[in-house]
Amino acid sequence: MSEWFLSAEERGNPHTGLAPWTDGNSVRPLIDGREYYDALLPAVRATRRGDLILFTDWRGDPDQRLDGDGTEVSRVLCEAAERGVIVKGLMWRSHFDRLQFNEEENQHLGDEIEAAGGECLRDMRVRAGGSHHQKFVVLRHPGRPELDVAFVGGIDLCHSRGDSHEHEGDPQAISMAPVYGPRPPWHDAQVELRGPAVGQVEATFRERWTDPAPLSRNPFFRLHDRLYHEDTHADPLPEQLPDPPPAGDLSVQLLRTYPHLRSGAYPFAPDGERSVARGYRKAVARARHLIYIEDQYLWSPQVAECFAAALRATPGLHLVAVVPRQPDAPGKIGKIPQLYGRERALAMLDEAGGDRVHVFSPENADGTPIYVHAKVCIVDDAWATVGSDNVSLRSWTHDSELTCAVADPTGRYARSLRRRLAREHLGADIDDDDHATFVGAFERAAADLERWYAEGRPGPRPRGRVQRYEAPHLTWWTRQWSGVLYRFVHDPDGRPHGMRRAGAF
Repeated sequence: MSEWFLSAEERGNPHTGLAPWTDGNSVRPLIDGREYYDALLPAVRATRRGDLILFTDWRGDPDQRLDGDGTEVSRVLCEAAERGVIVKGLMWRSHFDRLQFNEEENQHLGDEIEAAGGECLRDMRVRAGGSHHQKFVVLRHPGRPELDVAFVGGIDLCHSRGDSHEHEGDPQAISMAPVYGPRPPWHDAQVELRGPAVGQVEATFRERWTDPAPLSRNPFFRLHDRLYHEDTHADPLPEQLPDPPPAGDLSVQLLRTYPHLRSGAYPFAPDGERSVARGYRKAVARARHLIYIEDQYLWSPQVAECFAAALRATPGLHLVAVVPRQPDAPGKIGKIPQLYGRERALAMLDEAGGDRVHVFSPENADGTPIYVHAKVCIVDDAWATVGSDNVSLRSWTHDSELTCAVADPTGRYARSLRRRLAREHLGADIDDDDHATFVGAFERAAADLERWYAEGRPGPRPRGRVQRYEAPHLTWWTRQWSGVLYRFVHDPDGRPHGMRRAGAF
């Protein structure tokens, strides 16, 4: 797999104990939150005394239901802790709710788990303005390794994520830009891992858990924690079990981002880690026929350059991207800098690939835009990732991220994933795996929907859900002010200065 995966040296972080990659895994894509929650709930409920549940999250809402009443996240995890399961969590310690972040939700989830006998720490060991963006759950079962499983991807245990393939929205919704309505449709992806890769996800959790640095360097947070007797010290974990035995025939590499910290550097990544960026750049450079992307952002010329270089180098290469039609944030300050970032990235791709670049945004049966939160990249049906990382400088350098890259020379896994995603967006199976047929199916579906709208919606709605995405044209002045916010707030650079100057990752 060395032609697709990073070697230990190419990862660029000799301080981690992660294996370069593992063989013998099964990987099951879980598309949209409802499918993920339906897999996660029985797995958690099957744990018993002495088993181990480890999880990280960007945001966690304690009352988010994994199914119906009685399946709230906090209740399910607390019940596990009460029956003797070792439950440990790391939540991003975000900013206060008045800034529209997740401080209160994350604190409440942690409080409830700790009251039940588990332990959940709020982790602010990040770069200024950054976040812990990893979203994964690991379940280990001493004496029953065949049950060991890990879930890795972009789906948080929080409101709005529990949407189904029909995309009517999660009844427990968050407030977003008005275009998405009161119950925003939400498209996302996670993978279920079984086999030796589960141990590697666990090792990623343990590296963060055993970091001796204080959970926060903010003096106000530290004073708050002392006054309210908040748990700020990670209790020891039991010794890590051997990796689970083989469960399939897929090779998996975990790719990560950790920023370069000026102080309090991570002992497992003292110079940061940018294997997400390096893994993408190595795989994308090998693309010959088709790159398929689903992404929340698709920003940043520094990141888009690797895709543009591949398009310039290979005249027959096509790129298909599925992105949200509008940013999630309401108001000019939240919305316009995001549009600025995408405008610049798409301009670079269009210049490199012209009519070989195909960008679409989906909507549901009622015509409401679907917010694309998935982070998926598939290259020539040989390499595929699902994770927490977006195509952005922030995800490639600044925040903590984890993505699961799969290399499969047969193409079965990546092809199945690509066709499964296309079926959701197009409302039909694509039987021919030829890349031109795949691209043509998206273009026809978008044209049919555009024609149906233009003609006044006559007859039944076309079965496809995608429209062509058109990047907005921003004025010179709008680019000036939004560009500043984009660079310093929305898409900051977490690389050391020398690496920035060299344009390296």
